[in-house]
Amino acid sequence: MRLKALIAALTLLASPAIGKEWGEVRLPTSGPARSIGGPATGCIAGAELLPPDGPGYQAVRVSRNRQWGNPATISFIRDLGVRAKAAGFADLYIGDVAQPRGGPMASLHGSHQNGLDADIWFNIDPKPALAPPAREDIAIVTLTTPDERRVDPATWRSDHARLLKLAAEDKRVDRILVHYAIKKHLCETLPATERAWIRKLRPWRGHNEHFHVRLACPADNKDCVTQTPIAAGDGCDATLDWWFLDAAERRKRDEEAQRAAPKPQAGPPRPKLPAQCAAILRAP
Repeated sequence: MRLKALIAALTLLASPAIGKEWGEVRLPTSGPARSIGGPATGCIAGAELLPPDGPGYQAVRVSRNRQWGNPATISFIRDLGVRAKAAGFADLYIGDVAQPRGGPMASLHGSHQNGLDADIWFNIDPKPALAPPAREDIAIVTLTTPDERRVDPATWRSDHARLLKLAAEDKRVDRILVHYAIKKHLCETLPATERAWIRKLRPWRGHNEHFHVRLACPADNKDCVTQTPIAAGDGCDATLDWWFLDAAERRKRDEEAQRAAPKPQAGPPRPKLPAQCAAILRAP
């Protein structure tokens, strides 16, 4: 039931009415960088822009103006590009990070709000050196079958697991969102002694074309809110199996959990941005 409520909250936060004014701001605030609030209820001051090109990576769809982030995130992306290149990977495609001042987006994301999220595409094929405008409409590689119950052997490669491991083992990374079929595949194919790193891989819908890296709050960002810590274990358990239930069985189990839970006095409060975010949005 908590998962169902979270999905509803993220859908609400991604609505155009909420995100429009944040998306209209073209530049960050001045001053020190600060991530404020959480990934789905937050903003950022003093954001840094990811250069469109760097060693081991190319930013895509830069016209969206969503390549801003906490300096820790920009540093992580640039470091991952360097390490991936050294490990033999072609340039990585980097998707959305955050808007210039973070906050809700009018489309596609319910998170990416406090500058600590970044999307890394699963396309690991060799890539031409294209100018940023030519990267606005690039073919997307999907790693799951049409029924989304397993990885597609036509597109999945062991190097995808190697890339995920490279990202997950960075100490700055709090978690990585991947499609549940990808998580399931790794649970089934990696020996138990070699899968400690996959505990950071959290199953989520979508994310079969990219993986979503979320960093922990930098220690000096006192108003930043890191998510609840990941439970012990590698996540290859019943919480993963839930994603593979059909819609009727999911609804049945959610209703059973709801009946068994204590009755709240009122519905869950609508998520709100921290008070500091209003000033960040309106700052010159």
